[in-house]
Amino acid sequence: MDFEMNIAKIMIPKVSTVFLHENDTVRQGLERFTRHGYTAVPVLNENEQYVGSVTEGDFLRHLLASGSIDPKLQERSRIKDIVRRDFCPALPIDASYSEMIAAVGKQNFVPIVDGRNTLCGILTRRVVICYLDELVNAGASTKE
Repeated sequence: MDFEMNIAKIMIPKVSTVFLHENDTVRQGLERFTRHGYTAVPVLNENEQYVGSVTEGDFLRHLLASGSIDPKLQERSRIKDIVRRDFCPALPIDASYSEMIAAVGKQNFVPIVDGRNTLCGILTRRVVICYLDELVNAGASTKE
């Protein structure tokens, strides 16, 4: 089953997502995580290009390594010091249905990028499941 897929139609647009910049401080990142309750977020460079993701575990490892939870101390470190560039690989906005399914099978969210690697939005496993459910239900109602 391979059909035309328009990721742009189902992705959560960048303006509606939470992300960090490489040059944000670890303190800023911790505050954003605390406020939104996410377990991982995309990280962008100064050109809005996707560079990797950072997780709660990355922050925890950083806090343990620094030996302090003092917010002032966390202002000295940058997100670029803890981001995992190989974690949560992005998909191009024109990725195929098969590529999309494979990616959400491995990751809870998938960053979606354009040809310049600029973040366009994210695709969550939940959004994809809801989309597929709608397709199945639409197909079932046309057969009745």
